[in-house]
Amino acid sequence: MYIATLLTAPDAANLDPALVDNLRNAWGGSAALWLSPDEAAEFALAQLPDNRWTVWSDLQKLGVDLIVQPEQGRRKKMLLADMDSTMIQQECIDELADEAGVGARVKDITARAMNGELDFDGALKERVGLLAGLPETVIGDVLAHRITLMPGGRALLATMKANGAYAALVSGGFTSFTAHVAETLGFDENRANTLLIADGQLTGQVGLPILGREAKVAALKEISARLNLTHDDVMAVGDGANDLGMLEMAGAGVALHAKPSVAAQCDIRINHGDLTALLYIQGYAKTEFAGV
Repeated sequence: MYIATLLTAPDAANLDPALVDNLRNAWGGSAALWLSPDEAAEFALAQLPDNRWTVWSDLQKLGVDLIVQPEQGRRKKMLLADMDSTMIQQECIDELADEAGVGARVKDITARAMNGELDFDGALKERVGLLAGLPETVIGDVLAHRITLMPGGRALLATMKANGAYAALVSGGFTSFTAHVAETLGFDENRANTLLIADGQLTGQVGLPILGREAKVAALKEISARLNLTHDDVMAVGDGANDLGMLEMAGAGVALHAKPSVAAQCDIRINHGDLTALLYIQGYAKTEFAGV
């Protein structure tokens, strides 16, 4: 059996019941179950529809995300999440670069790296090099004034953890930020790169080895093995090219507001919903959300 989930942005809440029923009828699905009125609904299917991506494309124009996945095992036991533009709404290195007066240059490099156009390690070293001389106090300033959580993150973490799941934050960004975000949202552990500091200033160098695509894959393997979980027990979420390895390996790899080249390689694409979409696709109703 398969489950088709339709959802919209929570602040739009414009999921038309007639649209859900029309698709359910066209695909021969079971009765629709509403996970949140006007926001998220699901129905069961006997087989995977041949035209799901055509329908997906049509629904995107209406601001509706469509996810079709096997029913068995869709409620996951582990969350492995990227941080920048996933659990938070910014790219930390871009915010630091603004403080250094090189924001435009660094943002361009970041965008190209996340789209897979540049080698991640080289792009990170180049960007960090442009931060040399910034006072280390700028990190606290950016955290306090520039960083905002992605909507739905608190509910996602609280609900999955209330149901026994483990949560790990694995970022190509920096420990100075992941430690704060992990503590704020309730992640069980976090892994990231280290900005090197000397005499109260950023040196323009990053600690080695650099945590990039392969390190995220390694984290999935290591943590799931430690917890005696299979890769199918894992939901991974990210938006950039350096997330693709873990997204492909996880039982559910979610491309969240991802770069087009990244989303195209994932079966679960969330372009309109927020992080609560990761709960809906596991079958959680809004009435089951914790921490809200």
